[in-house]
Amino acid sequence: MKPLQISPETAQKLAKQLNIPLEHLMHMPQHILLQKLAELAKNTPAPSEQANHDSSTDSPKQES
Repeated sequence: MKPLQISPETAQKLAKQLNIPLEHLMHMPQHILLQKLAELAKNTPAPSEQANHDSSTDSPKQES
């Protein structure tokens, strides 16, 4: 099995976000990494969703 084909900067960011050692990340099977990334994406709101949620809760509603 060959190491993942990702840049060093990407590997460092992923290792930090997934809370795993860099060495483990680089030798992790690709299907396991994709599964972990999917779980991370599911638990983290998308920036557009977060912006929509923040703008709707921050603005006061106008009453008629």
